[in-house]
Amino acid sequence: MAEGDARERTVEQAVERAWDALVATARRTVTDGLVVGTSGNVSARVGDLVLVTPSGVPYDRLTPADLTAVDLDGTQVRGTLTPTSELPMHLAVYRDTPARAVVHTHAVHATAVSTLVPELPPIHYMAAALGGPVRVAPYALYGTEELARNMLRALEGRTGCLLGNHGTVTYGDTLDQAYDRTAQLEWMCRLWLTATSVPGRTPALLSAAELDAAAGKLRGYGQPRRAPR
Repeated sequence: MAEGDARERTVEQAVERAWDALVATARRTVTDGLVVGTSGNVSARVGDLVLVTPSGVPYDRLTPADLTAVDLDGTQVRGTLTPTSELPMHLAVYRDTPARAVVHTHAVHATAVSTLVPELPPIHYMAAALGGPVRVAPYALYGTEELARNMLRALEGRTGCLLGNHGTVTYGDTLDQAYDRTAQLEWMCRLWLTATSVPGRTPALLSAAELDAAAGKLRGYGQPRRAPR
């Protein structure tokens, strides 16, 4: 096999794996109750390709033949299904951050919080995993460049934010990481709403110093990487 053919095959395999992971993640958002129907969307970057969920297609119907991808300018280069209407938001994340994966949901508790405060109060140290207190991007019509701009401002120094009267956006190095950040954000929003529902009591919040300390400890969390044998 010629060297060029081998490289092309390697790229195709990477794209196929990414699409399989993207579909699995999209289905998980439904299973875990973070979206209803096709209301959220998921994307993953492979080189200069951005694979995205198509607009209005139930995730359980997606197959390898439905692979949908655009370039970083938003021009569709793979597939025949129309990409998600939130494409401007996904592309904005890839242009402005080192993201390799983006997850957007309409999670109930997170969306509720986005209607109440301009920033999720630091109710739990896992806020440090997202870069600090999670901001709320001002409302803008879905699928617009205005929404993408509002989101980017809320994401400065963060790996996730709330979208006012809309939902959540998180990103990561992998789809698993982006999804985990989404799940953590929804959990923190649920925690804050639960704590604030107790009559006559105000939740204790963490200080900036306490969040910084948590951030430092989280950097060493998990199993150490082993050198390949």
